[in-house]
Amino acid sequence: MEPPPVNAPLSSLTLLLAQEAQPAAPAGKSLLGYIADGGFLSYVLIALSAAALTLIVRMFLVLRRDRFVPEAIMRELTVAAQEGNLPAFASACGRSDSFAARVLLGGVRRAQSSPMGMLEFNGGVEDELNRQTERLHRMNDVVAIVAAVAPMLGLLGTVIGMIGAFATISGLQGAARSSELARFMSMALVNTAEGLVIAIPATIAFGMARRRIESLVDETAEALEPIAALVQRAAGAVKPGPGVASARPASPAPASRPTA
Repeated sequence: MEPPPVNAPLSSLTLLLAQEAQPAAPAGKSLLGYIADGGFLSYVLIALSAAALTLIVRMFLVLRRDRFVPEAIMRELTVAAQEGNLPAFASACGRSDSFAARVLLGGVRRAQSSPMGMLEFNGGVEDELNRQTERLHRMNDVVAIVAAVAPMLGLLGTVIGMIGAFATISGLQGAARSSELARFMSMALVNTAEGLVIAIPATIAFGMARRRIESLVDETAEALEPIAALVQRAAGAVKPGPGVASARPASPAPASRPTA
């Protein structure tokens, strides 16, 4: 660089020297750099986020309408019930892994194991419907646990970072104190942000999955009502109403013996 002319003002020379002495602007920090600033808990939260994503994807793959009331198996069950072919009906329930088939299979097993026979079919269907619904809710509860744990881990990282920041203020001086203080503050904020980034989507997914479960279970129950009625009719197990008396004929009175 050529030196400035002799007649240049002193202010221009000072400005030129200041520009030459100015350090280059630091490059922007990458996402991995911010994650590294969060320390050990930051990597734990990253692993938790991967687990949460896997659970959410699995949950919504399970909560598909064709996994609850597939048209093919529902037509097969309806035909078997209309024809009164109860062995074929039970076999079709056992071959399918759908929600509706598992519920009907629970009713068939209750009827087979009970001395009351097909009179227990409806009760078995209701119990199995509740059991399968509870199983889905337990699966969804894992997502809720992740949504609750993630911000708590983020808060733990925040507390650790604040403890380190206050220890730095009391123990160091000068430039070293500023550097360490910035590092611990970055740790605190990164962990807080990661916990919230995991908890917010997980909470939304939990609420959506819960409503989806309730909707699909209601649709399945409505679809199973006519099939259960056909099975009961085919088995001849329709119970009389409470006001119907027994039609058992009266025993004839014993004939009196003739007297001598």
